[in-house]
Amino acid sequence: MRPRDPRPKVPVTIDGDDAEAFEGETILDLARRVGVPIPTLCYLDGLSVHGGCRLCSVEVDGDPRLQLACATPVGQDMDIRTNSFELREHRRRIVELLFAEGNHVCATCVSSGACELQDLAVETEVDHIHYELSHANEGIDASHPKYVLDRDRCVRCTRCVRVCAEVEGASVWEMAERGGNSRLVAEMDVPWGDASSCTWCGKCVLVCPTGALSFKGRAIGEMRHDPDVIAFLAQARAEEEWVHPSDEEVSL
Repeated sequence: MRPRDPRPKVPVTIDGDDAEAFEGETILDLARRVGVPIPTLCYLDGLSVHGGCRLCSVEVDGDPRLQLACATPVGQDMDIRTNSFELREHRRRIVELLFAEGNHVCATCVSSGACELQDLAVETEVDHIHYELSHANEGIDASHPKYVLDRDRCVRCTRCVRVCAEVEGASVWEMAERGGNSRLVAEMDVPWGDASSCTWCGKCVLVCPTGALSFKGRAIGEMRHDPDVIAFLAQARAEEEWVHPSDEEVSL
């Protein structure tokens, strides 16, 4: 039987339904716990909160600003709306902009059919782009023996940056420059294959939501990511599952 959560609870309303939130949890935590879907892209269990994609924005009664569900803690008697017409339009425009600023031609992508951006386009009903395409042409970095980086498919979610620094501890990746000119770089902007700090662990590839990072040798539609493994690793480390040997190991 699961032990009772000792945290105090506060009453809130989410999409018109009463709920009890735990003090300290975010709106996104609450929504996922009670089964209310809120789209995300940069957020990933097991990593620090980035709040860059803005897809998880919600409305809170009494505040004219949109709030990030991944970074906003619940409050007493908070009235939260997650699926208004304005929010749906807000998310649709974000997805359109992500497609417009990159080179996301699904028919030629290794992650087609297993891409979170592609799924978001379906969810937000994006079937064409209203914005001028940037025709990104950053090129492909295939210098690494195991992996490939296609910057034109990068959505700047920084999942790879955070997992490399926070879980693997290598800090290979960083975002260089700002705004529309920002791009993913290895170390001090060297080819990935020349990055001496890379441990070849592949965690950055596993968490990438698009076809920007992939394993070499994958053809169109063959790349499958596994971001859930990071939450498993983070929880196992927090609980020190691999630190204390079992009784059987001690007896050997």
